[in-house]
Formats: sequence, structure tokens, C-alpha cells
Amino acid sequence: MVRLDKIYTRSGDAGETSLGDGERVAKHSLRVEAYGTVDEANTVLGLARLHVDSKADAMLGRIQNDLFDLGADLCRPQREDDERNEVLRITDTQVARLEQEINVMNKDLAALASFVLPGGTVARAHLHHARTVLRRAERRATELAAAEPVNDQVIAYLNRLSDHLFVMARYLNDGGKKDVLWNPGANR
Repeated sequence: MVRLDKIYTRSGDAGETSLGDGERVAKHSLRVEAYGTVDEANTVLGLARLHVDSKADAMLGRIQNDLFDLGADLCRPQREDDERNEVLRITDTQVARLEQEINVMNKDLAALASFVLPGGTVARAHLHHARTVLRRAERRATELAAAEPVNDQVIAYLNRLSDHLFVMARYLNDGGKKDVLWNPGANR
């Protein structure tokens, strides 16, 4: 599917890049900003994987692969002939898998009475960082969707994944027992 013989091409030196269908666009276009932000989140997940157990690592590995699928989806504008051309798109099955994993991790966590402060361990800090970058990616994708067609499952996946990472951070924080909760107005 992908073959990279030469890493630099000089074709982007004037501030443009090619989309998956070959169309040239500005590097600051909404579409490039959306999939670039997804790439940024994927990088943070790579850091988180260095600090989690094997079960969480396997989930994050699948998610990282999905995020490449999602980036491929975003970098190729939707067309009517996508299905016939077998264009890679995020599917409802990928969103459903995130929901199943959230349910498994969340079933034994205590309900929250306040917001959780990001941090606690290196893994939790990276997961919360990735979660916030994914929320930005979601904002970029919805902004793009307001201007041109975007696969609905892209936005659903980004939305669900930020929830997934929040729950995973709690799950890895001794089942939520070591969560540090926000204490509104504590420092007035």
C-alpha cells in the first residue's frame, strides 16, 4: 500500500503538500491541519506505550494503527466512487471496538463526583496529553466537515477515543483509586 524509497521530495518547499488523491493543497489547509493533529496525538500515544502494562500496550498499538487509518481517511477527500476504488475509511466496527474496551475498563471504576486532574504517573500524563490533542483533532475534523464532506465515523472515532484514553488513565491509576480530583475553589 505504501512504499517510501525517498524521504524528502522538495515538493513541499513552497508550502503545499499532496493529499491522498494527488490534489495539491496548502500545508495549513483544514484537512492537513486535521490529519496532522491526529498524527501528533499518535506520537503522544507512542510515548504512553513506554509506560503501560502489556494489556494497555496492545490496546494502544491497535489504536495507533487505527489512527494511521484515520489519517489516511482524512487525507483523501470523500468521493462518490470511494467504495468502488476501495478507499481506506474508518468504520463503525472500529468505533464499536473502542466502546467495548471502554465498557470493560470502566465497569469496576467508581463513579466520579468531580473532574480528574491530569497527571499522577508518566503513563497517565501522556494519556491525558493525547486525549487533549485528540479533542483538538476532533475540533479540526468538525471544522473541516462544516466545509466539505468528511466520513462521519472519523468524528465518532475521535470523540470515542478521547473518552477511551480518559477511562484508560483512570483504569491504570490503580482502578481509579489514586485519581486526584479537582477541588473547586480550593485555593481562593
